[in-house]
Amino acid sequence: MPRYSTERKASVLKKLLPPENRPIPDVAAEEGISEGTLYNWRQQAKEKGIPVPGSGKQSEDWSAEAKFAVVVETASLSEAR
Repeated sequence: MPRYSTERKASVLKKLLPPENRPIPDVAAEEGISEGTLYNWRQQAKEKGIPVPGSGKQSEDWSAEAKFAVVVETASLSEAR
């Protein structure tokens, strides 16, 4: 089983989480990492309290906690500078 650096894992995981929310099969093919590994990483992120979308790709399918966490996480992106 290959080992991935913390930096690579964070970079790949960023593609799976808001605001990108890319599908795991697409990221797996692009990065050359198994889908199972990516599902595992996403689950670990969820257990750490990181906002992770539900099984649905649309925000309407997310839990209230995930929606709120995304709003808080991305609030600074909306600020006018």
